[in-house]
Amino acid sequence: MLPLVYRTIWISDLHIGSTQCQSDVLLDFLKHNESEKLYLVGDIIDFWALSKKMYWTTEHNTIIQKILRKARQGTEIIYIPGNHDENVRNYENYVFGDIVVKISDIHTTVTGKRFLVVHGDEYDVVARHHKWLAQIGSVGYDWLIALNRFWRVFRRLFGIQSQFSLAAYVKFKVKNAVQFISDYEETIVHTLRNENLDGVICGHIHHAEIKEIENFLYVNTGDFVESCTAIVEHHNGELELIKWNKKASEN
Repeated sequence: MLPLVYRTIWISDLHIGSTQCQSDVLLDFLKHNESEKLYLVGDIIDFWALSKKMYWTTEHNTIIQKILRKARQGTEIIYIPGNHDENVRNYENYVFGDIVVKISDIHTTVTGKRFLVVHGDEYDVVARHHKWLAQIGSVGYDWLIALNRFWRVFRRLFGIQSQFSLAAYVKFKVKNAVQFISDYEETIVHTLRNENLDGVICGHIHHAEIKEIENFLYVNTGDFVESCTAIVEHHNGELELIKWNKKASEN
C-alpha cells in the first residue's frame, strides 16, 4: 500500500508514555501517511502519566524514531506542546532533531486561508485555573480508557468489527461533558473570530470535529487514544477529518 501524500497533517493527543496511547494504530498511520508539513498539536508525550508510572514500550520508541526520520527526510515538523507536555513550552523556538517547538503557529492553506494552530488548553477554564481538578479528571479518564482496551480485545477475539468506543459513549452520555465540549468550542471561536483568522485548529478535548461557527471554522484533531483521528490538508487546500483504522489500512 503506497502512502497517502498530503500538503499538511495535524495530529494531537497521542499520549506517548501512557497506557492510553494506541501505539500500533499510530505507527500504522505514520507509515501510510506523508506530508510536506506535520503539526504535532500537543499532549504528544504524556509527562503527567510518566510522573506517576514509568511506561515506555518499544512501540513508543519506534513512534519517536519514525517522527524524527520524517523530519530528517524533509518533512517540516512543528511541535506545539499541550498541558500534558507543558514543560516543553519552556523551549519555544528551539529545534530538536529538525523539529521546531512553538507555543502556537499560523498556518496558511494553499488557498490563502489563515488558521491559528494551538493545543487548546489555553481556552479550557479547568485546565488553566484548576490544574488539580484536571488531573483528577485525567485519572477517571484513564479508567475509562483501560475499560476501553478490554473492550477492544473482546471485539478482536469475537471478530466484532464495530469501532464503538466505550469512553466516547460514556463521555457523550454525560450531560456536563457534552456541555463542556460546546462551551469549549464557543469560547475558542468567540475569542479568536476578530483576530484576522479564518479558523482555528486545535486538540485537547479528544473530540474530532470540523464545523463552522459564526463564519469561523473550528477544527479539532481528536486523538490517538480513543478515536485515532487526524486532520489533513489536501493539495487543493481542502481540510478533511480522517479516522484511521489499522485493519482497513492492511487490506
